Amino acid sequence: MIDITNIDNSEPYNIFKNYYDLALKKGQKVIEAISISSYNKTLKEVRSRNVNLKYIRNNEWIFFSNYNSNKAKDFESHDQISALIYWSEINVQISLRAITHKTNYEVSDDHFAQRSNKKNALAISSFQSKKIGSYEDVVSNYEKIYRSNEDLSKRPNYWGGFSFVPYYIEFWEGHASRINKRIAFEFNHNNEWTKYFLQP
Repeated sequence: MIDITNIDNSEPYNIFKNYYDLALKKGQKVIEAISISSYNKTLKEVRSRNVNLKYIRNNEWIFFSNYNSNKAKDFESHDQISALIYWSEINVQISLRAITHKTNYEVSDDHFAQRSNKKNALAISSFQSKKIGSYEDVVSNYEKIYRSNEDLSKRPNYWGGFSFVPYYIEFWEGHASRINKRIAFEFNHNNEWTKYFLQP
């Protein structure tokens, strides 16, 4: 699930919340999965991966990762991202564009402290995206940390949150007729959402 608090009453956020509640009611699995696409200017590559969207607070969308990972390096190289959510139970796709940045330490510390020791042991033991000899080495590193006397509620400085506030939100609603419904919202210079429809 996604912890949604203090979002504004604008039309795109109301539509999002209505779709979210419906997908939840329909039993959508892994409802928090969101695909993040980033661009690395040095490599001239676009890369995508699924992450867990943990919070939407005050219109900030927050997920967590290793700050030494490929995605974190991409964000440093080029802070603009696109994101995609697909909820198959209601056949709705949500496309987002935004600028991302690291959350403050308090958000990262609070979230890490709430997690299980098993999850934290993995976060501490993993040098995410780095090459390693075998999967068995991954397991060994994890078990070494998990069975140690280390305080597993203390967040390492190489792990934490990323936050973004979308400036573009598009809702795609699939229909059996293939006459799919697409509504887009762009945040303009007057700090208002511009709404328009797109052809399927």
